[in-house]
Amino acid sequence: MDQVGVKNTTLDGVLALTPPTIFEDFRGTYVETYNEELYKAAGVEVDFVQDDISVSSRDVLRGIHGDQSTWKLISCLKGKFYLMVINWDESSAQYKQWEAFVLSDTNRLQILVPPKFGNGHLVVSEEAIFHYKQSTYYDRAGQFTLKWNDPELGLWWPTRDPIVSRRDEGV
Repeated sequence: MDQVGVKNTTLDGVLALTPPTIFEDFRGTYVETYNEELYKAAGVEVDFVQDDISVSSRDVLRGIHGDQSTWKLISCLKGKFYLMVINWDESSAQYKQWEAFVLSDTNRLQILVPPKFGNGHLVVSEEAIFHYKQSTYYDRAGQFTLKWNDPELGLWWPTRDPIVSRRDEGV
């Protein structure tokens, strides 16, 4: 059996993970994106209850959303996106600190985002499929939304003119 690769990030509780199995040959690619036994052995003691995907085209920015109780395991199934993660835990010494990651169908990086953190992503390929497992059922009413370009946060995005929803624009 293979192992999950685990690396700490600059944000406490946020982990960068490499899936346990990535196999490529003349037929294409096979990736084991989650295996409960292997992820728990690697320290990811989260019970996931829901999987979601979003499919977006270049320059679409989704988020930044989060809540007080949901863990998310984020990966890119197709294409490439720039993932922003921000600590929104007022009791944390790292409150309002952020880190960005590039996830793609070639690097197969996964990011584990804890509760009280927000995340958003910008598609940088022609199209991308964003996938996440979550530890709670979706509850939009329980979420917070941060404006992607809030000058107080000082977030850096690889575009100045993304395509965003009214919700994400702060309208």
